[in-house]
Amino acid sequence: MTTTTETVHATKLSKKGRKAIVAGSIGNAVEWVDWAIYTTFSSIFAHHFFPPGNDAAALLSTLAIFAVGFVMRPVGAAVMGAYADRHGRKKGLVLTIGLMAAATLVIGLSPTFDQVGIVAPLLLVLARMVQGFAAGGEFGSSSAFLVESAAPSRRAFAGSWQQVSVGAGVLIASGIGAIITSSLPAEAVDSWGWRLAFVIAASLGFVGLWLRRSVEDTDSFEVAKSRNEANHAAGDRRNSFLRMFKEHPKAVARVFGITIAGTLLYYMWVSYMPTYAAVTTGIPLSEALLANVIAMIVFLTLLPFAGILSDRIGRKPTMAAFAGGFLIFAWPAFQIIGGGFWALLLVEIIGIVLLLGYSANCAVIMAEQFPPEVRASGIGVPYALAVALFGGTAPYITTWMNTAGLGGWVWLYASVAAAIGLAVYLTMPETKGKVLD
Repeated sequence: MTTTTETVHATKLSKKGRKAIVAGSIGNAVEWVDWAIYTTFSSIFAHHFFPPGNDAAALLSTLAIFAVGFVMRPVGAAVMGAYADRHGRKKGLVLTIGLMAAATLVIGLSPTFDQVGIVAPLLLVLARMVQGFAAGGEFGSSSAFLVESAAPSRRAFAGSWQQVSVGAGVLIASGIGAIITSSLPAEAVDSWGWRLAFVIAASLGFVGLWLRRSVEDTDSFEVAKSRNEANHAAGDRRNSFLRMFKEHPKAVARVFGITIAGTLLYYMWVSYMPTYAAVTTGIPLSEALLANVIAMIVFLTLLPFAGILSDRIGRKPTMAAFAGGFLIFAWPAFQIIGGGFWALLLVEIIGIVLLLGYSANCAVIMAEQFPPEVRASGIGVPYALAVALFGGTAPYITTWMNTAGLGGWVWLYASVAAAIGLAVYLTMPETKGKVLD
């Protein structure tokens, strides 16, 4: 893969590219609705799948099953990444969303423990494993698809929609939860309302599947297909997963390093900050969640513009601004977070604005590390491993630090992650304008 500047001066998305972004983003959003609806309703449906009499144990078991989904994400990234590299981004994306929607529907229609005994939690585990597998395969395939569909000077803008759609999916899942829990009596929500949420989410997934079937695959995949066929004819039968590690170890390590700070700080600010603030400062959870929703709306609104900025000034300066900003902001953020709603909102919004530097760039900069025949695997596998190790553990570690009397040092945890990210971003090559086959 050459590192010369892009010679094609296309500055506008083609009709095909716009359709790809719309279909890819909508499909990704509804897939994340399916993923997030589990946590939205876990406290409601938990007792239906486990022996009666201990609701707390049932909830913990349900959350443990949620963690199984994170374990399956690297597996899904490896298997589905290789599939998308060999058979096409479109086929990979159709398969991931189909698996996600089917698993979500299974949870919504599953019998209870009272009806089938141990089969009920086993079905829940199996369905969540499939959801994790599909989510793991989604990021690499969707990132490659969006970036490859873009005009050369609009790749970060196109890639930013991957993260826009993730955030939109989480917000839609929360909205479904808010509507169902507020419009139905508690007894109805407990008996069948939560099932309705899963059926709605699954239905949206099948709509996304239909949209994805309507788009064409990317030109880059056609290049990859030709090379794969040539390699196969020459006797090289290795799949893209093995070739990724063998031929591009530095790029794999770089993607892993790029993800560490981004995923840890994303999970701290976007997913865990409301709970952290409520537990440590005493602010009502409802107010903390409101601050989080406002910040998320700001985040999703600004993400495409951050992508445009990256397309103009480069990946390195925007990524470095994210990590350097957090390195400076982490300590004061955790000092003023206890000042009530407005202080928390300020902390949330500043953190969210800094996160734009990572989230607008992550899909494009990872795609620009690899040639097309290993791109989906190269993006998905190291990303999923870093998310599982650093993003998925961030809430647990910050909670442990508080319970162990180390709450005053949580800012240092965030700062160390930011410092690692800054070192990676400043030493990586600039990929803006790099030729993508």
